[in-house]
Amino acid sequence: MQNTASLQVDEFPALLARLPPDLDLDSLAIEHKAIRRPRKIKSGADLLRLALAHGPGGMSLRDAAGWSGAVGLASLSNPAVKYRLDRSVDFLKAIMDHLLAAKSASQPLHWAGRTIRVADGTSICKPGSKGTDWCVHGVFDLGTGGFSNLELTDRKGGESLSRGAPIAGEVRIADRGYGHAKAWHKFRQDSGGKADLIVRMKWNSFALIAEDGAPFDLIDHLETLPDDRMAHEINLQAKVRRGIFTPIRLIILRKPPEAAEATRKMLHAQASRKQTKLNPRSLTAAGFLILATSLPANGYPADEVLAAYRLRWQACPCEACPCGGGGRGSTSPSNG
Repeated sequence: MQNTASLQVDEFPALLARLPPDLDLDSLAIEHKAIRRPRKIKSGADLLRLALAHGPGGMSLRDAAGWSGAVGLASLSNPAVKYRLDRSVDFLKAIMDHLLAAKSASQPLHWAGRTIRVADGTSICKPGSKGTDWCVHGVFDLGTGGFSNLELTDRKGGESLSRGAPIAGEVRIADRGYGHAKAWHKFRQDSGGKADLIVRMKWNSFALIAEDGAPFDLIDHLETLPDDRMAHEINLQAKVRRGIFTPIRLIILRKPPEAAEATRKMLHAQASRKQTKLNPRSLTAAGFLILATSLPANGYPADEVLAAYRLRWQACPCEACPCGGGGRGSTSPSNG
């Protein structure tokens, strides 16, 4: 059986090699006062290694102190390990910020006072079950790297942006399953208008109203857009219920041709499997990524909103993953 110490020794150089090449751990450690004088812990890499041993590695302070000496990192007491880690919070957060920036197609995000969270859900099946038995709904804080809310429901528990109370300054990101105007309205109300959303939407999720009060046909609008890869915006109202509307800003990006075609093929396959007739308007929408957000254009340009949405697909290597370019974001053939 492989012990934790040998696993850390063997894999740490490979982990360092996966960090962005412009990430200077030594400078970050000094800048955030995690290292003041290089005595026992002499580098940012050593400090990161110690933090990973105690955190993800699951070592107690005593085990981390013993392991540190055994692998030649530093001879530390239990209190010394705690002291080092307590001083490393800002250093570790800075590393997380760099990693998130690298995953967002190198688009810098400087949204002062904002907390970015991702809402998602998954299903759980009993052994031998032929369908979903329970649903887990989570809200994940990208800054702290942990869940801020978890809920377990039966199979009828639907995905909703209203699961998990919003906090002031939050920007919550979600995919098409969360495209419900009523939940968006409640989310904004519950936060007193101090939390915002970025949600990918289907073309037929709810009724849209133009700023002049006239019904808005999204598909007709998509067909008027130029054949380019520029982000296009429009401000609308989403109908919550009779007489109640919530303002949204749509950001629309045309997919690459190969990504659009892949989505259309999946739509055809899904219709064939279900023996249903495919709506031709869905084929039009399949050529676009459509985001709805409550963030204003002033201070939150479209390119930055798109970059923030890409943080949801951190495991995808495709440059245009949320646009359906072959990553996790393209696996669902839903009408968007």
